[in-house]
Amino acid sequence: MRRQIAQDDLTRALEDENRRLKRAVQELSILNDLASAIGASLDFQHVISTITSRSVRAVRAEQGVITLIDRHADQDMRTLVRTIAGPDERQALHLEESLLGWIQIHKRPLLMNDPGDDGRFPGVRWDPAIRSVLCVPLLVRSELIGVLTAYNRRGGRDFTEEDQRLLSIVAAQSAQIVENARLHEEERALRRVEDEIRLASEIQTGLLPKSPPCVPGYEIAGASFPAEVVGGDYFDFISGTHGGAVAICLGDVSGKGLSAALLMANLQATIRGQALLNLPPGECVTHANALLARSTDPEKFATFFYGVLDPQEHVLAYSNAGHDPPLLVSRQKGVSRLETGGLVLGFLDQSAYEEASVPIAPGDLLVAYSDGVTEATNGRDEPFGSERLLGLLEDGLEKPVDEVIASVVAAVREHAGDAPQSDDITIVAVKREGT
Repeated sequence: MRRQIAQDDLTRALEDENRRLKRAVQELSILNDLASAIGASLDFQHVISTITSRSVRAVRAEQGVITLIDRHADQDMRTLVRTIAGPDERQALHLEESLLGWIQIHKRPLLMNDPGDDGRFPGVRWDPAIRSVLCVPLLVRSELIGVLTAYNRRGGRDFTEEDQRLLSIVAAQSAQIVENARLHEEERALRRVEDEIRLASEIQTGLLPKSPPCVPGYEIAGASFPAEVVGGDYFDFISGTHGGAVAICLGDVSGKGLSAALLMANLQATIRGQALLNLPPGECVTHANALLARSTDPEKFATFFYGVLDPQEHVLAYSNAGHDPPLLVSRQKGVSRLETGGLVLGFLDQSAYEEASVPIAPGDLLVAYSDGVTEATNGRDEPFGSERLLGLLEDGLEKPVDEVIASVVAAVREHAGDAPQSDDITIVAVKREGT
């Protein structure tokens, strides 16, 4: 009898060991297949989908979810990606925020076969469709990057400790691959953005004048240096008006980057359309303001100077829409600031703009500039200032206009020193020849 009992015990032990070895072989096969399927892949969606579907099959779950933590979100637990894999069409089950918080705090697996009665989550209202939950953390160098969750073991059965151990191994082996794939995806997205910004910069550069207009008796030049790859400053020379007149434009759009560049392009197209109608400066700016105000958000606006140079009468008619007043430096009359006009463009669509005219005597120098010149600061937060600019212009009365622009830009950069350029720098210079 004793011999029979011992024989039975040995048989059961061998059967248990056989089951254990069989389970181990199955687990190794699952892990090997998973490693082969995702090991060499950097396709983010493929990696996520493969891990989820293989995990569902491995623990015989009805549904599986990988929730990745968005490190850039205001809330740490906001999900970046949610991928669900299941054998048939079922209601999508969602992870409770409190459960995610538990995983982030404890960073260890969580198994619940009766969530509604689990004392770790009092007061949580669980979806009635959730019968059992198995969560394991995705950790990279002890940092939680996501959670792998299996819902509802098939056949109404409970998840087991063996299921938890297997899913934990899957998560441990997959976490770094998931992180690599995500970093690769972010790098690709960054490259796409950089390509788009580069293209926008090329387009914007193409919108600026390739060369100044040739106006007998005058030197004209302009230059723009954006603080970022694309900028919000704009200058233009528009020829083709009556009597050989040339429109001279300089604008500064609110903001920086792509949004400012798009508004700048809109402003340029609007102004060119109005200028070709040969309207007086005040009317041209008034119409442009109405069009801009109706097509842009209220918080978007632009300061703008628009002048029309008549090279036969040697007169500049202008209208200034809230821009830093251009400086007209004359040996005979000193310095004039061209201020007449009105509000910034795009603020009120019913705004009307005044205009004024100034004579341009031989040797006079007109310089329009954006506030990136005068407001450029150094390490002590001291602005370059309009007085320093005026001194440079008075010293530049004998210089060609391109040298005047170069000397101003060099002085601004010398003043700023190691401080980064915080705003676009744009300058237009017009000088009448003679003394």
